[in-house]
Amino acid sequence: MTQDEKKKAAAEAALAYVEAGMVVGVGTGSTVNYFIDALARIKGRLDGAVASSVASTERLKKLGIAVLDLNSVGELPLYVDGADEATRHKQLIKGGGAALTREKIVAAASQRFVCIVDDQKLVEVLGRFPLPVEVIPMARSYVARELVKLGGQPAWRQNVVTDNGNAILDVHNLKILNPIELESAINHITGVVANGLFARRGADVVLVASDRGVEKIN
Repeated sequence: MTQDEKKKAAAEAALAYVEAGMVVGVGTGSTVNYFIDALARIKGRLDGAVASSVASTERLKKLGIAVLDLNSVGELPLYVDGADEATRHKQLIKGGGAALTREKIVAAASQRFVCIVDDQKLVEVLGRFPLPVEVIPMARSYVARELVKLGGQPAWRQNVVTDNGNAILDVHNLKILNPIELESAINHITGVVANGLFARRGADVVLVASDRGVEKIN
C-alpha cells in the first residue's frame, strides 16, 4: 500500500468507534482528512462534530457536517486525530500542522481518544520528529533559551501563526525517554501555551495501518 492508502485504511478503521447520535471530536491533518471524508457517508447518524482547527472546520462544513462549539457540547464521547509520532505506549508527538493546543483541548475533553497513523509514524522513542511548542509571540526568544536548557535545539517556524495567533518553536534533537516528565517541564516555562507531547493524556487506542492491514494498539 502507498502511504496515502495506509492513511485512508487507518481512517476508515476509526469509523468503527463512531456511534449513532454522537458529537465526534475531529483532529487535523492529512490522515484526519480521510476520516472526515468517511464521516460524510454517515453524517445523518451524527449530532455533529467539534473540530480542532479552522481547516478541519471548513472541510466538515463543506461536506455538510454540523460543527459545534466545544463550550456548548461538554464532554465528548470520542476524539479521532492523527499524530506525527506514536509509540506502543500510546504516547504521541503532535503539532506538525500547528493545531496542537486546540487538539490538546479536544483530547482532554474526550472520553476516548482514537489515534490514526500509518506505520511510518510508529517509533520506539519519541523525538525524531521535532517537538512543536506553541508560544506567546513576545516570549519566543525566552522560551527558546529555556528549551535549550532542557537539551533541545529550538527553531522558530517562520511565517506560521497558529489559529490562536501564536508562534511555533520546533525543538530538534530530543530523545524523549520520559515523555510525561518533559511535557510537564515544558508546560511550566512561562510563555508556553502548550507543547506537542501527548503523554499525560495520550491516546486510548492507536490504529496503525501497514501492508499487513490495520493493527489496534489498546
